[in-house]
Amino acid sequence: MKISISDSAFNDLEAIKKYYAEEGVPQIGEEFIVDIFTHIETLIDNPDIGRKVPEFNEKNIRELIHSPFRIVYLKEEHAINIIRVWRSEQLLNLIDTPVNTKI
Repeated sequence: MKISISDSAFNDLEAIKKYYAEEGVPQIGEEFIVDIFTHIETLIDNPDIGRKVPEFNEKNIRELIHSPFRIVYLKEEHAINIIRVWRSEQLLNLIDTPVNTKI
């Protein structure tokens, strides 16, 4: 299973890293990023482990919870596209989320 990360998701990860750096705990941000990528990699063998995103209730728009973040992905037949990585309390808006970065 191929995994791609959208520009929006990549920017989300950069914002997480930046936030913790500005808070004076850059190591926390870096640990979150590493842990999030490790969690994403579990999708290679288990693409259905994420739940349907409640805001959309579509079988192919799913999410992993990596507290306090939601890793939102689009499950396709032979690919997983990571769409967003947002704080759990944020409502989702998937407009203009291109996919073009691979891990």
